Amino acid sequence: MKALVNLQVIPIGTGVSVSAYIAACGAILEEAGLETELHANGTNIEGEWDRVFEAIKRCHERVHEMGAPRIQTLVSVGTRTDKEQSLKDKVESVRRRTRE
Repeated sequence: MKALVNLQVIPIGTGVSVSAYIAACGAILEEAGLETELHANGTNIEGEWDRVFEAIKRCHERVHEMGAPRIQTLVSVGTRTDKEQSLKDKVESVRRRTRE
């Protein structure tokens, strides 16, 4: 099943900056062959359910390896059975309506 996911990985106990941890997760998502779009408060991911969630697990493992004693992760998942949809499709649908 294809999933569109918004992921926020929040290392706790590591200081104020989290960019190194987010970059490490980005590399894992890329290695997994997932479509991603980084934004100011997380990362959008497009891919098959199992592949996405295996990559999220690897993100947790990596962030712990980097020294984070605790991680809080927020995940929002959307799936559809009526049609194929991509991250790009969802954004374009809204943009078309704002141009009308």
